[in-house]
Amino acid sequence: MIIGIPKEIKPQEGRVAMTPAGVMELTRRGHTVYLQKSAGEGSNLPDERYQQAGAMILDTIEEVYAAADMIVKVKEPMEREYGLIRKGQVLFTYFHFASNKKLTGAMMESGAVCIAYETVMDRQGALPLLTPMSEVAGRLSVQQGAKYLEKPQGGKGVLLGGVPGVSSAEVVIIGAGVVGHNAALMAAGLGANVKLLDVNLNRLRYLSEVLPSNVKTLYSTEMSIRESLRSADLVIGATLIVGAKAPHLVSREMLKEMTPGTVMIDVSVDQGGCFETTHSTTHMEPIYEVDGIIHYCVANMPGAVPVTSTRALTNATLPYVTRLAEYGWEEACKRYEDLRQGLNILNGEVVYKNVADSLDLPYRELQW
Repeated sequence: MIIGIPKEIKPQEGRVAMTPAGVMELTRRGHTVYLQKSAGEGSNLPDERYQQAGAMILDTIEEVYAAADMIVKVKEPMEREYGLIRKGQVLFTYFHFASNKKLTGAMMESGAVCIAYETVMDRQGALPLLTPMSEVAGRLSVQQGAKYLEKPQGGKGVLLGGVPGVSSAEVVIIGAGVVGHNAALMAAGLGANVKLLDVNLNRLRYLSEVLPSNVKTLYSTEMSIRESLRSADLVIGATLIVGAKAPHLVSREMLKEMTPGTVMIDVSVDQGGCFETTHSTTHMEPIYEVDGIIHYCVANMPGAVPVTSTRALTNATLPYVTRLAEYGWEEACKRYEDLRQGLNILNGEVVYKNVADSLDLPYRELQW
């Protein structure tokens, strides 16, 4: 198979879809890999290393799309890329369709086979291709929260871990999945007092056993969220409904009960955000203020640490890219249920129910 790896064009996105090690695994199996020139530079991976791994370098994104049977990316195609996508071409990337009707319509019109990293699901219900970036985003959310709590950044001027004789900061994490777990680990490690909320009691039981004692678990209700927000210094939104738009769990009304200078970080922004006041921001302009509350809603958070993120992502995606290359998308999806779960758009139709429901689009159930 001919595999194309374009350079990411989302603002301030330094990740690349595959490392040279991943490329070597594909080329030694007889597949052809085309890489756009300088695609790996943001991750400290120069073209020479890809060439040594067997990739062929093309100058432009147009050449990569034109040559490839399958495009492997990190982020969803941007508008500039829509016209480059061919009917029947496989796109394997993070799409997050449920919060982007324009992208969904463009991919339906293209006739491409759209396989979304974020809905690939294994037999245990885990999301193996979302997990590594959720781990990064969860840890990074605390790092960014600590920074924006500083007074020069507009925050309260609170140190997360406090010091002897001075109370630690209060961190509230809504959602106890991979993001929430990693955020709690980081915040607790810095010495903060952490409240972790979720509706899954079994998950809360497990995390209460494995997380440090300065993490307290709470069953998530509107009342428990509202009460937790009143004393919060840092709030991290980490909810996920696979393939669907995130629910708004923090309303604008709730902000009025919070202390000015509190920082809110919405890691769910890719899926529309779990705060009513969320709108997508960039690494260049990451924050905005609503009612005195600082919002950080960067839609590609792991792109801030591309050296770590690119390697973590390739570790997870390479086995799936290899299966798609070896068998072709259709046979691979027949053989592997987890890959089949990743199919979102096929032949101009939405074939993932949560996407269709979120965008009020017709849904076609796959027949195999």
